Amino acid sequence: MKSAATILQAVARITGPILIVLGIILWMGRGYQLLPLHIWLGVLLVVTLWTQAVLAARSGANRGFVAFAIAWGAMLPVFGMAQANILAGPYHWVIRVLHLAVGIVAMGMIDGLGKQVHVGGRAGDLHPVEAQT
Repeated sequence: MKSAATILQAVARITGPILIVLGIILWMGRGYQLLPLHIWLGVLLVVTLWTQAVLAARSGANRGFVAFAIAWGAMLPVFGMAQANILAGPYHWVIRVLHLAVGIVAMGMIDGLGKQVHVGGRAGDLHPVEAQT
């Protein structure tokens, strides 16, 4: 299970930056022919998030974090596909920045869930703190 989690983390670390670059190109009003690639890589990121969440749940990770990741993954494509129609006009840049943030959070969740898989779901073991006297 740990190697699968590592592979999923690698998928997110590769597709994430590609999605960001594609998003910036689209944001600049160029490369609309790349939109389908951006969408499909976004779908891959969501599937990666959900798969990592299932692996984390099976390893005993925090159930709240797992549930939040699954819900976040469900919200991501809805927001991504609807964003063009939200707050159209001079303030649409706010929606674009939120779209970027939502994707970056998903990448972080994939990594965090993967770390929980590696430690057997013990979130407290991710960053051990020395006992204070």
